[in-house]
Amino acid sequence: MKIGKELMKGSTVILVLTLLDRKEMYGYEMVKELERLSAGVFNLKEGTLYPILHALEAQRMVEAYWHNEGSRQRKYYRITAQGRLQLEERKREWSLFSATVNRVLGEGGAS
Repeated sequence: MKIGKELMKGSTVILVLTLLDRKEMYGYEMVKELERLSAGVFNLKEGTLYPILHALEAQRMVEAYWHNEGSRQRKYYRITAQGRLQLEERKREWSLFSATVNRVLGEGGAS
């Protein structure tokens, strides 16, 4: 099943920050890792990812650096302390949101 663009749009920042909280990565690596972890459900395009990374960089939630791998240079990203704080806030927000949606849908148990 494919996830609608609107749902993905609201979730990409928390997903990217979560990946970078686990380890520093370059863009294509993030795309592949997200696809792997989601069993192919999340198929983020690089053209969607890079504007998100640039916005996160401008907000000082991630920082970029160049790393040489043999003859190839790759731009890696890492989460900052500010990004970690934002990630924790977004996780709390996501927990409340998903629990509330499930309750409305009747999937969260009796209240």
